[in-house]
Amino acid sequence: MTDTAHDRISEIVSNNDVVLFMKGTPLFPQCGFSSRAVAILERLGAPFESVDVLQDQEVRQGIKSFSDWPTIPQLYVKGEFLGGSDIMMEMYEAGELQQLLTDQGVIAA
Repeated sequence: MTDTAHDRISEIVSNNDVVLFMKGTPLFPQCGFSSRAVAILERLGAPFESVDVLQDQEVRQGIKSFSDWPTIPQLYVKGEFLGGSDIMMEMYEAGELQQLLTDQGVIAA
């Protein structure tokens, strides 16, 4: 990953409470996993910034080394990497994602 890509990713993650690096956009997800991730955040009423990795190959490859996670989508909350759509689904079903977002002040209790 280039320093430029790393710096851009770092800036996005640190300047937004919730960031979803995904394929496509929230209105037009380009894969089922990204669609599921968006649906979970929307069900929780969590405001989030999205980054379409299909629009920037440096970010698409860079996010994988930035997080040391091989797949997309990737969710960050308050600068912390949480995981992809499977982890999001597990956390959502267990009530952990809602609790985390509440504890972090992203959504109301």
